[in-house]
Amino acid sequence: MKKIVIKKQWVNEHRRLFRCSVCQAPIKGVFENSLVCKQGHAIDFNKHGYLYFLNNGNGTDYDRAMFEARRRMLSAGLFLPMLKQINAVMPDQPQTILDVGTGEGTPLFQLETLRNQNDAAIGFDISKAGVQLATQLPGKLFFCVADLRRLPFADESFDQVMELFSPSDYQEFDRILKPGGQLLKIIPNANYLIELRHLLYDQNDQHAAYDNTPVVERFMQHYQQARIVPLQYQFEIPLGLAEDLVEMSPLHWGRNAKQLDESDLSSLKQVTVDVSLLIGKKI
Repeated sequence: MKKIVIKKQWVNEHRRLFRCSVCQAPIKGVFENSLVCKQGHAIDFNKHGYLYFLNNGNGTDYDRAMFEARRRMLSAGLFLPMLKQINAVMPDQPQTILDVGTGEGTPLFQLETLRNQNDAAIGFDISKAGVQLATQLPGKLFFCVADLRRLPFADESFDQVMELFSPSDYQEFDRILKPGGQLLKIIPNANYLIELRHLLYDQNDQHAAYDNTPVVERFMQHYQQARIVPLQYQFEIPLGLAEDLVEMSPLHWGRNAKQLDESDLSSLKQVTVDVSLLIGKKI
């Protein structure tokens, strides 16, 4: 069976998770090549098997090369301990899961491999390049292009919303989370990829240090009973992937970032992964 047929069947079976990105009406179903709402608006499936929900030309600075580098690093296990921690705070029974800013989809794929449950899992990103790569992944995952500020998902439809290093819209997250549902947010701590940061920037540069205090404070204001789970580990960079680590990270976008040469890259043998998992529950 062709991939696009499988994806259309999946969306039709889980159509109650979606709402119209034009008028916010409930979804009637999948008809031929389109997802159709009860007001008659139709969103066509892309040939890769995903849905494009953006109503304008918004894009991202992340290109395909960045997402390919990210896939190689994540496939090597860079984020795997984070995903194990996320899995540990999820119920064992099947969940509806949304991955915010899914990129090329590897974190959601690895989470679902760990869970081995019959979850209904969706990843979305604003980047077509990332989502096109995500559709290549095996399994029952569904991916789409969508805007964080205007999610094409129904009210109270998800048990878990997961985001790794992505922006947040807490109002939208509260809308789509079921009562008792969880927001699981990974944020960097001060020593996240500190070795790469020190290679790229002089000690006195503003990018040489990072403070997540404003992010944590805003999260705690919104979810007053939130929990914070710190996680730190060393990741050995596989031979030949140091350049991919640089390429996948926006750290090298800073105005004063150093252009790393072969000597710099060869010195980058391991990195510190220093993050916090913020756990907020919708009351």
